[in-house]
Amino acid sequence: MKNKLLAEFFGTLWLTFGGCGSAVLAAKFITLEGATPLNLGIGLAGVSLAFGLTVLTMAFAIGHISGCHLNPAVSVGLLVGGRFKASELPGYVVAQVLGSIAGAGILYLIASGQSGFSLSGGFASNGYGEHSPGGYSLTSGLAAEVVLTFFFLLIILGATDKRAPQGFAPIAIGFALTLIHLIGIPVTNLSVNPARSTGPAVFVGGWALQQLWLFWIAPLVGAALAGVLYPLLAGEEKETH
Repeated sequence: MKNKLLAEFFGTLWLTFGGCGSAVLAAKFITLEGATPLNLGIGLAGVSLAFGLTVLTMAFAIGHISGCHLNPAVSVGLLVGGRFKASELPGYVVAQVLGSIAGAGILYLIASGQSGFSLSGGFASNGYGEHSPGGYSLTSGLAAEVVLTFFFLLIILGATDKRAPQGFAPIAIGFALTLIHLIGIPVTNLSVNPARSTGPAVFVGGWALQQLWLFWIAPLVGAALAGVLYPLLAGEEKETH
């Protein structure tokens, strides 16, 4: 169990540092070529891909150790779907949240070394209303987080089904996370992961912590719904723990 929790800690650290780091450090990068400003940033598509790559790489690295959940919503969805032990859930969630805070801490250490850095830019925190990148409402944010987490878990449950082609699950899951970020970043900066949301919010404080409730409740609801539906859809018998 200790190895599983350490794997979840480092895996979620990597997800937060890699995904949020791409948003904070590389999404918009302006340099000067002579007197002409040149944008070398990776943009929303690059950030979306970065999040997908963090999960894809870690799934291959630690999937055989802990299952590579990296996300309390994933753990809950797998629990409801009969793929995960309830007794292991609290430890996984704590390890994931601590890993995310550690990843955000490393990112803050690096980002704050740049002249003019300020947390007022959001530090890749999730938000709605005036803190939504596209100005989307609470209702829009709630719907996006529930629906996108639902489909993310549906893909995870399907790709890791024993009847699915073996060895390809990390690729499907990584690309799924990329796709849902392409859809959801303008709405909430996209969470689908309560741990990922918690790390940056701890450093931003204020509004980020006040709005954090949405990014716990909505992903957990979406994940639980997928955990209920997938066994019915696939004719899969739940394991008893």
